[in-house]
Amino acid sequence: MADIIKLLPDHVANQIAAGEVVQRPASVVKELLENAIDAESTVIKLVVKDGGKTLIQVVDNGVGMSETDARLSFERHATSKIASAQDLFNLHTKGFRGEALASIAAIAHVDLQTRTESQELGTHIKIEGSKIVTQEVTASSKGTSLSVKNLFFNIPARRNFLKSNQVELRHITDEFHRVALAHPNIEFHFYNNGSEIFNLPKTKYRQRIAHIFGSRMENRLVPVNEETEVVKISGFICKPEFAKKSRGEQFFFANHRFIKSPYLHHAVIAAFEGLIKSDLYPGYFLYLEVDPSSIDINIHPTKTEVKFDDENTLYAILRSTIKHGLGQFNVAPALDFEHDPNLDTPYAYKERGAVLPKVSVDPSFNPFQEGAKGGGSNGNHSGFQKTSNKSWEELYEGLDTEIGVETFSSVSIESDGGGQESIILDDQASTHGVTTFQLKRKFVVSAVKSGMLVIHQARAHQRILFEKFLGEITVKEGVSQQLLFPLELTFSKQELGILKEIKQSLTSIGFAFENLEEETVKVTGVPLMVPESGIGTVLDHLIADYKEGFENDSSSQAEILAKALSKNLAVRTGDLLDKESQLALVNNLFACKEPNLSPFQKLTYTIISEGDINKKFI
Repeated sequence: MADIIKLLPDHVANQIAAGEVVQRPASVVKELLENAIDAESTVIKLVVKDGGKTLIQVVDNGVGMSETDARLSFERHATSKIASAQDLFNLHTKGFRGEALASIAAIAHVDLQTRTESQELGTHIKIEGSKIVTQEVTASSKGTSLSVKNLFFNIPARRNFLKSNQVELRHITDEFHRVALAHPNIEFHFYNNGSEIFNLPKTKYRQRIAHIFGSRMENRLVPVNEETEVVKISGFICKPEFAKKSRGEQFFFANHRFIKSPYLHHAVIAAFEGLIKSDLYPGYFLYLEVDPSSIDINIHPTKTEVKFDDENTLYAILRSTIKHGLGQFNVAPALDFEHDPNLDTPYAYKERGAVLPKVSVDPSFNPFQEGAKGGGSNGNHSGFQKTSNKSWEELYEGLDTEIGVETFSSVSIESDGGGQESIILDDQASTHGVTTFQLKRKFVVSAVKSGMLVIHQARAHQRILFEKFLGEITVKEGVSQQLLFPLELTFSKQELGILKEIKQSLTSIGFAFENLEEETVKVTGVPLMVPESGIGTVLDHLIADYKEGFENDSSSQAEILAKALSKNLAVRTGDLLDKESQLALVNNLFACKEPNLSPFQKLTYTIISEGDINKKFI
């Protein structure tokens, strides 16, 4: 039998490795930024075009490379970070595998310019699909400039799987945030399609967070610090009242490297137990410093999944540190046994001012005059006149019609054409003959010919609003309510980018904005359904839901936006609905094109047949 095992050519092996290292343009950004940091750079510039599909360029002022190093850097497993296997247990650099540049060069057009401080001229190398096209001497500044063009040009199947430019840019921005937050001592610049998105000067951790996520974030942060023999913990957590419904600003850094750790994340959630609802997520920026020999980062090519030697101890220290931080800064409630609650002002009177007593005097009053409405010294003039009790029944006239207590005295039983008996509640029947009532503030129940109709009020309202908003976005006929006083809201640059992306759709349903180019946005108009007091909350949830939906859903922008709006504006379980609202919910639901399911593909109603009800009484 002939031999069937063969060695793969280098370009094929590089493409296979690229499938692990380079999943999307954001993966290239991560590798190039980390290489620039390992090169001891103090200023790093990132330039992106078309979501990274056309161009990704990273320029740094690091140590640079010689001619030989520049050529060897694109070979597989060629690295300056480690020399032996023992070095894997004492890593202080970002990269160490020597696969990144080789994998990138296998699936893109790469242009490298580099020069060391001791050289007068630099090196210029062009590579296309692992093949070196040109290598020449050139005049360049100290450091390295590496451009990656036409990503996946020789793997069209992989390129077709990429999302839209906006989604890919969002992933790139996330990677940029992770690197920039870990290194506040480095100056970063981020450009997209010729416009500057971020300009981050050298600063401290707190200011770096505020520069990235907006100035309003600085007031939400609570510092945490703890130093033990196992780990040194520093960073910030967000106050419980600013917890969000989506996983937003949650960052773990171990030895200045962004990591993902569900186990440590659970420690943070446990520390917030009792302070936030179970469906909310707190924000945190936590920096862990551990002994390099006690952490294994050589698990996955992306190096975000790590393994700690003693995770249980780390879990307990992290949880107690966050609890201590919450209590130290009076964020968590505390018991004060020396406090006298009797001296507290009642809640109902806290905002009420002092009221001066009013005295009214009748100057014509004579207590000695016979028949006066006053009191004398004898029993006939006690100072008070008894109110007449005549016609006291008048106090109770019409009271039976004013009290909103529903009685069942008016129940009548009639027979329909089929000979069956149906119950009609006269005092609850509408002009259309439809009877409804609310069950447990969760379901709306109504009688139908085949039995009993039970509607899930939250899901039904989501379906109604979804089709309403989807129609308004499509035909652009939304009604806007102009605000008498424009509302100013502050957003981060990433949130501003999402607002710009969906501005046209939001305008179609009634929103109106000003100054979308600045951090503070003026809201001048809102849809009729959005209360003025909840504009900020609705927009925050809308941005978070839209971001999450666009990454996990293949639907159009209009559908994702309509889903997000219907989710945030629909009635919820626990809301009390009056009779008119119940009837409107039933009628509007069955006027929808798809009344059976909510926008999130969950059942909106069910019908319990008369036969099923009869079986309960057998």
